[in-house]
Order: sequence, then structure tokens, then C-alpha cells
Amino acid sequence: MTVEQYVERARRDGASDIHLVRGLTPRYRVDGSIREMDGPALTVDGCLEAARELAGSEIRQAEAVGELDLALTIAGVRCRVNLFRQQEAWSAAIRLLNDHIPDLSELGLPKAVSEFPAYSQGLVLITGETGSGKSTTLAAVLNQINRNEAKHILTLEDPIEYVYTPEKCVINQREIGRDTGSFATGLRAALREDPDVILVGEMRDLETIETALTAAETGHLVFGTVHTNSAADSIDRIVDVFPAERQQQIRLQLSMSLKAVLSQQLLPKVGGGRVLACEVMKTDGAIRNLIREGKTPQIANSIQTTGAMGNILMDKALNALYAAGTISRETFEGALRDPAQAGAKPAGAKAPPPVDAMRAPGFKRPF
Repeated sequence: MTVEQYVERARRDGASDIHLVRGLTPRYRVDGSIREMDGPALTVDGCLEAARELAGSEIRQAEAVGELDLALTIAGVRCRVNLFRQQEAWSAAIRLLNDHIPDLSELGLPKAVSEFPAYSQGLVLITGETGSGKSTTLAAVLNQINRNEAKHILTLEDPIEYVYTPEKCVINQREIGRDTGSFATGLRAALREDPDVILVGEMRDLETIETALTAAETGHLVFGTVHTNSAADSIDRIVDVFPAERQQQIRLQLSMSLKAVLSQQLLPKVGGGRVLACEVMKTDGAIRNLIREGKTPQIANSIQTTGAMGNILMDKALNALYAAGTISRETFEGALRDPAQAGAKPAGAKAPPPVDAMRAPGFKRPF
């Protein structure tokens, strides 16, 4: 089979990722689980042929450094590709991306998230592990701004996943490694490019985080992603990037500029498919004080007591899913932040059923 045929098969079967590895039959991920495709095990030559098909003219660059990131359209499907050498053979990880940007209302997100596009400035973090739907959420938020407001949106991505069609907004999408050297370089340049809204694909190094905070403080609305599982962890992760002598200054900047944190998990459903669980933290005076004073362990209590403004702890969201019978006890206990909650009885049949993000009308898999 060719790479195109693998992608066609994966799309037909609702897969999110394809793995091509020497000595194994092609594999793909469906609803979070790796499954085998039909066909023989891949040979060294078969993997080389696939690598050449994917890399095209960039195969020499891949051979020089041993890996290559790409964003391609294969068999009509936008894909994010990573080629890499292992044990003297090529391997490929291919992620299938959405061919349309869903509406926020289709994603099963908490109501508070619908307020994010209306923010005029500040920092909003979307967090979660790889494959938790962060990119899809961000695309839906930005596209809502695009539909409703005349602004300049500038994105920095590695690689570009969703391609926007400008409606009311001017939109510039820059890919790291192709259009600019790094997130930090592109973000510094962005401040001279008259943006209203900036998307930073990954906030992972000191210079990028520092510049993002400056942008958020100077009248821009900045969206960024962090690979953490809670609002408190996200704050600690950002602060810990900086040396000890600068951490108090960063806490102060965060306390003033951070508007909200959305943490996401995609969990296997009873009966198949996956469902979204979310933690939301919108900042108020009390939470800003906790950030400034370095008391992040107390943030969970503040989230719990500010439900009226739309805040919700991840464990509460998980309890609702378990009580509704949407996730198994094993999944519930494995996803909990506070293990003590595992012994709690579910709230029973009166709990409202969660929105199934994976089966909402018009929604396609967020990978």
C-alpha cells in the first residue's frame, strides 16, 4: 500500500494517527487505541519508500539530521507528519487533521469557554496532553473571532494545522522553521506587525513565555498552549522556566495578564468513542492574589468556590461523567487529580448527561 492508501483507510475508519515502523504491519490509532491495518509487515525498503514519498525534495534534510516535521495534504486530508530514523530505518508518525474548523458549540466545552473570543486583551492558556484537542479548541475560538470581529489575527504554529478562511479578520499564519526561525523570533516580530490576537502554538521556553507575557500586558489578546493537566500546574510550569531571582516578577506579570486557563482531557467512553473533560479557571481578585503570592496549591479551592463565574475543577467534571455512566470507573479513577475522590460515590442518575463532543452535529475528530 502507498501512504495515500494508508491515509484513505485511516480516514474511513475514523483514525487519528498512523504509525509506519520497520518490521511491523502498519498501525493506526482509533479512539485512543493502537490497531493493526491489513497487510504485510513493513521492510526497510518499504519504510524508505514511504519516507521519500512524504519528504519529497526535503529528504536530504531529513537524512542530514535524522528527523523532519511536515504539514502535508495527503489523499485530500491535511496531515501533520514526523519522519525519524530509528535502528537504521525510517519511521513515520502521521496525524490526520480536521478538514473543517468546528464551531465552539459543537465541541462540548463548558459554557465559560464561549466568553474567550470576547476578551480584548490578556493571556488565555489551553492545556492538556498531546491529542487532547487543544488545537481544535483554539481553532474554534479564533474562527469565532474571525466571523464576528474586524481584527488582525497572527498565528505561530509548528506546523500549521488548521487553515483559516478570512471573513471579517485579517489572518496571517506563520510556520516555525519555514516562515520564521522559532516561536520566540516570530513572537518578537509579531509585536511589530500590528496584531490584535496572537496564537503561540507552544509556550515552552523562557524567551517565548517572556515575550508572550509582554504582548498580553500591552493590549494584545494572546492564546498559548502548555502541556499540563490543570490550571495550577500550568502556572507553576510557566514560573519554573525562569531562574529563581525572576520568579516573583513573573508571578506578578501572570497575576495581572492571565485571563483564563482551560485544561482538557479526551477520555474513552463506555461503549466506544471518546468524551471531553475540562477544567476551567477564569481569574478573579482572589485567584490573582494566589498567583502573585505563589500559593498555587490553594487555587483548586478557589476554583471550587467560584463555580458561579463558570469555573470548574477537573475532578468535578470527571465525577459528572462517571455519574452519568459515560466513563468507566477505571477511566474515572485513572484521570482523577485527587485520588481521594476515587472512593466517593457517584452523584447518581440525577447528574445531567455531558455533551458528547465526539458525536455533536457536524463535528469531526479533533486531531
